Amino acid sequence: MAGDVPRRMIVGISGASGVIYGIRLLEILRGLGIETHLIMSPAAEITLAHETDLKVAQVRAMADHCHAQGNIAAAISSGSFRTMGMIVAPCSIRSMSEIATGVTSGLISRAADVVLKERRRLVLMVRETPLHLGHLQTMTRLAEMGAIIAPPVPAFYGRPETIADLVDHSLGRVLDLFDLDAGILRRWKEPRSDL
Repeated sequence: MAGDVPRRMIVGISGASGVIYGIRLLEILRGLGIETHLIMSPAAEITLAHETDLKVAQVRAMADHCHAQGNIAAAISSGSFRTMGMIVAPCSIRSMSEIATGVTSGLISRAADVVLKERRRLVLMVRETPLHLGHLQTMTRLAEMGAIIAPPVPAFYGRPETIADLVDHSLGRVLDLFDLDAGILRRWKEPRSDL
């Protein structure tokens, strides 16, 4: 149908701890047949080296399209380029703050700004704790603008056995916001298939 939204998702990986969320998200979206457009900030590339054994090129290879943080002329910087929305996983306080103020110093904040102005879904997996009043006020402002703040908070009712289980739970909940079910989420009060 001409009115269908293309199955495309923008994935931003900022420099906050938790780069594994963005990496695993790319894997899951590929399995779902969703076209991915990746932006990694320079800080994310540094975090990647500290938190994993992966190289930047390996992460980029997981995406269908990669865009440089400085490329503000990328297709995803225009509202006419239709997407399902954007997930920033993880989302640093800096990226969150830029998005909230409309400062678009790089492609992550520019793409997020476009997603908001086009009334598409923007999900920010904010990775910081504890939060001071300024952080909370910024989150409130973003929520008022239509963004969804979804910190990767672990749930234990599914009895996770590995870090991967915790990561998948958080990402499964985020994908629910786009009506995408990757079959990775142990849902509350639903029978477990491994019993």
